[in-house]
Amino acid sequence: MNVCVLITAAGSSSRFGFGDKLAQDLGGRAVLLRSVEAFTKRDEVRSILVAAPPDSIDEFRDRYGGALGFHGASIVEGGRVERWETVRNALAAVPEECTHVAVHDAARPGVGDDVLDRVFAAAAVHAAVIPGLAVRDTLKRVGEQLVAGGEDDAIADMILGDAGKPQTSAKVVEATVDRRNLFAVQTPQVFRREVIVEAYAKGNLEGVTDDASVVERMGVPVVVVEGDPRNLKITTPEDLELLRTLLGAKGPEGRATHKRF
Repeated sequence: MNVCVLITAAGSSSRFGFGDKLAQDLGGRAVLLRSVEAFTKRDEVRSILVAAPPDSIDEFRDRYGGALGFHGASIVEGGRVERWETVRNALAAVPEECTHVAVHDAARPGVGDDVLDRVFAAAAVHAAVIPGLAVRDTLKRVGEQLVAGGEDDAIADMILGDAGKPQTSAKVVEATVDRRNLFAVQTPQVFRREVIVEAYAKGNLEGVTDDASVVERMGVPVVVVEGDPRNLKITTPEDLELLRTLLGAKGPEGRATHKRF
């Protein structure tokens, strides 16, 4: 196998709440670098492309270019709005000699060799492979409309008016979803090069949230291998703290000043 890894790093981090989540300290290294480093010692991986925000790509190069270059990774232009735009743009830069493409979220720095072993082994015999975890929680489908709290709110109105009234808006459950055979999907998602290139060249990509769904639309079977709870995607500050705990990685405040970056 000759694998090119595409690291999607063009997102705005808007849900993180403050700063750039890819620049956050995770055990002494930026989240982005931890995600890239997971692939640098893999024999299957021959090239790594990091898709950066196109409107701030110079700033991105200034911040990460040196470290990424040390790991043999190249920076390419990602998309402006949707994730699929980033992948589509990056596919144009995949070296011709690559037989497979692995797409990985830059915000998943906890991916380990055990997951990569499973994904790459399966990709040697299947056209499309994704890691995932069986859903364990009960799932509810709820309506779009918000509802107020009811009688208690009316009493609070009489006593307090609007001052001090708790905000208890909620949504109504419409159905309980059968969780059998449901998986929460992770990355890297690995594809034969010709399969993912053809998939992204065809059809309407609006609303696509992962690469496997693009391939599924072509009728190509996608297989799932076991993922890892530590391979979580950092979306909020709470996710970052959870991952630090899972990996035993101290935050910057837990290390001596000279060991912070």
